Amino acid sequence: MKVLCVLTNNFEEIEAIGTFAILRRGGVDIDIVSLHDNEITGKYGLTIKIKQTIDEIDHHQYDALFIAGGSQYIELEHNEKFKHIIRHCIRNNKIIGAICAGPTILGHMGLLKDKNYTCFNSMNENFGGTFIDKYAVRDSNLITGKSAAATIDFAFLLLEALTSKENAENTKERIYYYHN
Repeated sequence: MKVLCVLTNNFEEIEAIGTFAILRRGGVDIDIVSLHDNEITGKYGLTIKIKQTIDEIDHHQYDALFIAGGSQYIELEHNEKFKHIIRHCIRNNKIIGAICAGPTILGHMGLLKDKNYTCFNSMNENFGGTFIDKYAVRDSNLITGKSAAATIDFAFLLLEALTSKENAENTKERIYYYHN
């Protein structure tokens, strides 16, 4: 299983890095690529170096797409190559995970119509689906998360969709997710 995550400046650090870490702990191969720069800075100042940009990869080699939130969603939403990747995932029944502001991109593209989803409350518009006020929601191959605070629940639901419930549960145990 190979996941693509495209980031640009002003990505939400907790959502991007937290989900990346949970997926890797669960044995999922995830690549972070940049929209256009080899160095990007998150919403709260974390700067990371990226090996490849969206123009340097073959998006057909990925089984799933992960869209982190943050105000980066505006730039992602206006990038035709990124939207092409989303449409490719939908056409090919690939898994898409989107958290916080990320589902808004899907909603504006008409891809939340008749779907159960969640997103950052103030970004919920009439997307033609059913908004569920939970941390993480799965509707077939679509996994959505509410906010930065929902990152761990979202990441585990995405991991379960990508691998198995057993793997997600084992990974939770390894990080003491259920520990009191």
